[in-house]
Amino acid sequence: MAASSHRIMLGPLVAAIDQGTSSTRFLVFNSKTAELLSHHQVEIKQSFPKEGWVEEDPKEILQSVYECMERTCEKLTQLNIDITNIKAIGVTNQRETTLVWDKETGEPLYNAIGEVRFCFRHCLCTIYFILAQISHWLPVQCFCSVWLDLRTQSTVERLINKTPGRNKNHLKHKTGLPISTYFSAVKLRWLMDNVAEVHEAIVSHRAMFGTVDSWLIWCLTGGKSGGVHCTDVTNASRTMLFNIHTMDWDPELCKYFGIPMEILPRVRSSSEIYGLMKSGELSGVPISGCLGDQSAALVGQMCFQDGQAKNTYGTGCFLLRNTGAKPVMSDHGLLTTVAYKLGRDKPACYALEGSVAIAGAVVRWLQDNLGIISSSEELEKLAASVCTSYGCYFVPAFSGLYAPYWEPSARGIICGLTQFTNKSHLAFAALEAVCFQTREILDAMNQDSGIPLTQLQVDGGMTSNRLLMQLQADILCIPVVKPSMPETTALGAAMAAGAAEGVSVWSLNPEDLTEVTSEKFEPQINPEESEYRYARWKKAVQKSMNWETTEPVVSSCETSIFSSVPLGFYIMGSMLMLIGARYIAGQCLLNC
Repeated sequence: MAASSHRIMLGPLVAAIDQGTSSTRFLVFNSKTAELLSHHQVEIKQSFPKEGWVEEDPKEILQSVYECMERTCEKLTQLNIDITNIKAIGVTNQRETTLVWDKETGEPLYNAIGEVRFCFRHCLCTIYFILAQISHWLPVQCFCSVWLDLRTQSTVERLINKTPGRNKNHLKHKTGLPISTYFSAVKLRWLMDNVAEVHEAIVSHRAMFGTVDSWLIWCLTGGKSGGVHCTDVTNASRTMLFNIHTMDWDPELCKYFGIPMEILPRVRSSSEIYGLMKSGELSGVPISGCLGDQSAALVGQMCFQDGQAKNTYGTGCFLLRNTGAKPVMSDHGLLTTVAYKLGRDKPACYALEGSVAIAGAVVRWLQDNLGIISSSEELEKLAASVCTSYGCYFVPAFSGLYAPYWEPSARGIICGLTQFTNKSHLAFAALEAVCFQTREILDAMNQDSGIPLTQLQVDGGMTSNRLLMQLQADILCIPVVKPSMPETTALGAAMAAGAAEGVSVWSLNPEDLTEVTSEKFEPQINPEESEYRYARWKKAVQKSMNWETTEPVVSSCETSIFSSVPLGFYIMGSMLMLIGARYIAGQCLLNC
């Protein structure tokens, strides 16, 4: 009897599929309290067949969704929660990842192609390949699969060559985006040019294109037996084929990329019933919410007002700032994107987006490359033991500087070192670097939007570092607000699904929104000190620029004998000496 009463008190439930780059999760929320009741997670395998590219198996992604659903339903049953109370399902997904499949067989025609990721291993492979080509001695063919990633860059260059003045921002007035390898249209163009199965399916009118959300919704609503081929405005706005003003696919953009419009999914709002689940324990439940992951986090953080912003701290940082009903074009290297459209008859809201390439990645670098910490928790303890960088500044421009500088010649530097500097000061400087980079993006957003930010909402793995959050508040000179419930991305998708017309179990009216408990970090230093430290950071950034040049290095030091030996002979000679030494040693052992 008590268990039955408990079910009734819960009220309607809403679920969310959170399909990310490294894992898939299925989460179930109470629509009245926003409480997370249960979830399950499955890791996704990634492959790197070409240098810098991430590929995943679309069928594995789909299977992981089914597995997460099944396991979560089992957990809810064990908690004595009636799964028939799940009234809607939302989808949030990794954006830009590109898929093409056969609508007649339901089979993917190629792996899902993801975005470029920073990877030290890949950088080393590339350097080794370059050395091989220079020397003409090492077996170049062994590294072709690594080097050929430049195929996508060449596609971009070919496209830019078609624009007046070779302007990469030629399409920005329609898309809000520069022509870049990052967005889906370029990946789709490459698939059409290089994968025979994709080309043949397009010619025979069997091909369907979509981002991960489209693939999942199509499969879950029936697949080749009547599945719904659609996407939402937030995912569509990351393809470079979508006009963010007309809110639909643009014929001129499709013509520019040479992509037939018939293969594109229908664009829908972020909150409406797209179709019903066709199999499993949740068969018949409507799929009624869809948002790209960063937009979902914006909704989950309830940043519905013009000027509100959130920052997600992961390997990098993703900052989105709500700019209201009109798109704001950036003059400072930021992207203009669709934030959400919460209903067919509701207006679209836009956002400015900026990203920091190296955030959590700097922790991994200190751990794996320098070995000064063994875990992220140790980094916080080290930094907290000194609470100052002692004038040390760390600019982690490992692969150049991104927004707002866009300076590929920059390289990482650590400056301001003295005899007193130790690893604790370096740990503090690393955390400060994340905060300084975030401030640079927010300064650019303030200039573009003309509206000063009053507080920053935060989420992501690094927000568990309390020192980092306090540093962020100090450096921004505004409060930083961290929700106690960390699953803001999935929550945003669930909110959109529950609020859809025909479901209506989750009200998005400001007066009805559940007050989410949070922790607020107030600035604890005076603005003058913050500005002084920020100015020193900017000085360090300038020192990191123009580091990588193509000019020959001329040394005034005495020339080494090895400088007269061609690189190939030097490397090959070293290898032969090593093999010879091992052979001689082996012979000596045999003769003894």
